[in-house]
Amino acid sequence: MRSEQRIKGVGVSPGVAIGKAFLFGVDELKAPPKRIPPEGVEREIEDFHLAVSRAKEELTKLKESSYGEVAGIFGAHLLMLEDPVFLQEIEEEVRKKRISVAHVFGRRMEEIISHFQNLDDEHFRGRVADIRDVGARVMAHLLGTERDVLAKLKEEVIVVAHDLSPSDTAQMRKERVIGFVTDLGGRTSHTAIMARSLEIPAVVGTGRLSEGVEPGDTLIVDGQKGIVILSPSKATLKEYEGIRARLIHLEETLAGLRELPAVTPDGRRVELSANIEAAEETEEIARKGGFGVGLFRTEYLFMRETLPTEDEQFGVYSQVVRSCGECLVIIRTVDLGGDKFVSRFRLPQEVNPFLGWRGIRLCLHNRKFFKVQLRAILRASAYGKVGIMFPMVSDVEEIREAKKVVEEAKEELRNQGIEFDEKVQIGMMVEVPSAAILADLMAQEVDFFSIGTNDLTQYCLAVDRVNPNVSYLYEPLHPAVLKLIKRTVEAGHRRGIWVGLCGEVGADPAAVIALLGLGLDELSVSPVAIPRVKLVIRGTAYSLAQKVAKEALEIPTPQGVREYLNSLLKNNFPQLNLVHPR
Repeated sequence: MRSEQRIKGVGVSPGVAIGKAFLFGVDELKAPPKRIPPEGVEREIEDFHLAVSRAKEELTKLKESSYGEVAGIFGAHLLMLEDPVFLQEIEEEVRKKRISVAHVFGRRMEEIISHFQNLDDEHFRGRVADIRDVGARVMAHLLGTERDVLAKLKEEVIVVAHDLSPSDTAQMRKERVIGFVTDLGGRTSHTAIMARSLEIPAVVGTGRLSEGVEPGDTLIVDGQKGIVILSPSKATLKEYEGIRARLIHLEETLAGLRELPAVTPDGRRVELSANIEAAEETEEIARKGGFGVGLFRTEYLFMRETLPTEDEQFGVYSQVVRSCGECLVIIRTVDLGGDKFVSRFRLPQEVNPFLGWRGIRLCLHNRKFFKVQLRAILRASAYGKVGIMFPMVSDVEEIREAKKVVEEAKEELRNQGIEFDEKVQIGMMVEVPSAAILADLMAQEVDFFSIGTNDLTQYCLAVDRVNPNVSYLYEPLHPAVLKLIKRTVEAGHRRGIWVGLCGEVGADPAAVIALLGLGLDELSVSPVAIPRVKLVIRGTAYSLAQKVAKEALEIPTPQGVREYLNSLLKNNFPQLNLVHPR
């Protein structure tokens, strides 16, 4: 009998699953370069259009049968197959080289995948599975292969795979797939998002685990700690069965908070909103008990071969605004640059792109392009409460120039008789240390701040968070980062504007205690994190949180801050600190 093995990965969907392993293969995007006779070329093109059409039909059904983030994922997949330039390039190559369309299409998809795999940004590397998924769906129709194995499972299993696409995950029936594990993947991949939406415990990024698992092996998937246990001992099984029972009780408690506001026992209210990147995700916000959108990322509208038109953008923005009713929707203008690839809008090669031509800098150098997006956002403001937020602002002049473009867009809309909200809020992300240091001056120019702690931490500490050699230094609770947050909040309040936070640290229950005490007016987090954050806010007196924040600011090391806050969480919210085996 095999002895117990523990494999560390990345926990992307909380919960505990105990069951038997089911090994699942990966779709390939390769087909031999079969020669096509001249008279067969047009038939080949017709087969391609039919395959794309069938893939789109499947994606449409998946989108319509899903909600929240999951529906948004399949909406993004549809956009990839609706890009006329991309489809035309495939056709032209088939006609020119007279090679089978399956080979041409598969090779082109692999090229795109290779490009994304080489990006430094974890968020965009996480899109590889989406690109592969779209390609595999079309290829399945071109080659006549089957893709619905997971939908036909007859018993409860834990799926183990080298990788899983969003479509693979969508096939999973919760009553059959009780957990899954993959060799590849990260926190921001759409497969991870779908696992959280389906509330299936999942661990990704385990390396080569799938090569060492046999069908039917007993596994424990700890999605909270990011641990997979192969062939657990009887003692380990007993401990984890207890943990699973306590987790079920916690979820029942959190469900009871859905309709309640995020208000401390002594009356301090915090607006608890969501970070999203697709219009369909708004349904998930209400389901988890949030209110409004604190960050709508617009980059994914631009992840295609052609730039989206004003009307296309307006359609998406207005859908989000309508869905949120009276709640505020903050739309961040496109944050391209860094290493974010975008269609025909080519960016220069830079030695250090994260310190280069990105965010508001890029938009101000391409004002026509910038104004198209601003016009679309302003038009959407006629249907609800909208905030426009600028990323990567480093000095006051950038804000002033951006506001000039907003005014130009407003004047154009007025002259055309197109409705919009004249009082639409203008805000900026505080994610560059200079913006935090100059917050007093910046606050005179905007209606709100939203602190982006992901980049603020990276730039403040000079740490590339995706570089394994220095990632251990990346800590949003570093005293220097906390002091910048405090400075920003105080400057904003002195000038009478509200201050929010939209970085990942806002979803950390231990960090929430200190962030609450720093006086933030709003926290915007992933929809799945809303219930736990609300539990902490509703269970922490503001007066206590202020004392905690003051003490945290006096601790000299990030490790010390983390230990202090984790200890508080353990004592005050034991239900969020379930005891795990060693």
